[in-house]
Amino acid sequence: MRVSGKVLMGHHNTNYVLPLGIGLALLLGTVPFARGKLRVPLGAVEVVPRIWPREADVLRVVSRHLREVPRCLADFGDRSLHAYRKGRTLSDENPDGDVDEGLMRLFAEFFARTARVPVAELPPRPDGWPGDGDSEGFLHWLVDFTETRVHRANRERFGSLFDDVLIPEDAMAAFERSHTGLTSRPFRLLHTDVHRANVVMRKGRPIVIDWELAIYGDPLHELATHLVRMGYGKQERDRMTALWAEAMQRAGHGELTAGLDDDLPVYVAFEYAQSVFPDVMRAALGLPEQPDDEEFREAGRRICVAIGLAREPLQLMDVPDLDCTVKALRKWHDRNVAARTLDGASG
Repeated sequence: MRVSGKVLMGHHNTNYVLPLGIGLALLLGTVPFARGKLRVPLGAVEVVPRIWPREADVLRVVSRHLREVPRCLADFGDRSLHAYRKGRTLSDENPDGDVDEGLMRLFAEFFARTARVPVAELPPRPDGWPGDGDSEGFLHWLVDFTETRVHRANRERFGSLFDDVLIPEDAMAAFERSHTGLTSRPFRLLHTDVHRANVVMRKGRPIVIDWELAIYGDPLHELATHLVRMGYGKQERDRMTALWAEAMQRAGHGELTAGLDDDLPVYVAFEYAQSVFPDVMRAALGLPEQPDDEEFREAGRRICVAIGLAREPLQLMDVPDLDCTVKALRKWHDRNVAARTLDGASG
């Protein structure tokens, strides 16, 4: 299937913004000559949990209760067509600057409204999913996913690089051992990826898009991923946390704030801990076929930042400097180029 139109690239999908002719628009139940967004999955390395394989199933529920969220117009299995919300993403308007309190209040209201989405309407959870309120079991599920599906699943290709940048093999096991005793909180629908590139600003209000990573779990995980991925400063984090708690209390969800002071830092630490593996892999995979010195150093800097953020959560005794990281990247890259050359020769 060939498509054309404005292309929007993401970590998980390629998105094509397409005009919908009058016949197709009427067939899909939308406004004639509106635009749609065709989402085509990328064949990327799996680094984040996705418990519901079809985003359309999630949007069918979410768009009934959060009316601003674009609905799925048609689901084709491996790709889907969504309503398109015109506007600029927050990452375009404000890539890394401070976020004003008015917008943070709107985010807090969004999280409180999401918490009202009826759990009974959500798609079935996978077998063995932690029970409602089992916050510790939920965290352990996230840790196990990182260890088995991200770290172990990619050791054949990236294990030597992980070793050379001094990430211990038992890093996630050590994290799990040191974080127990979480407070029980009721589970809710979580988006888990509310950051600047997934927020469309329209008439001063945020529209949260891209629900493919939605899960059912502890609401503090939602808050933690938002705090980290938005790039808030310390004062902004503290204020956003307070606004989130106030919004939950006003909405009658005070039980979701139980253990906030003790458990939120655990989920923030997990976010930094799990990110080190995809960040290292993405830095390596982002190198061109023949990188120059500066391209190696830029990739090395990205890895150094990720490891620096994960140092305390993973209790890393040693961290590599930039020269060590660049050396590790060169070694990994040379070996992979040689392997591709051998594969081509044998074919």
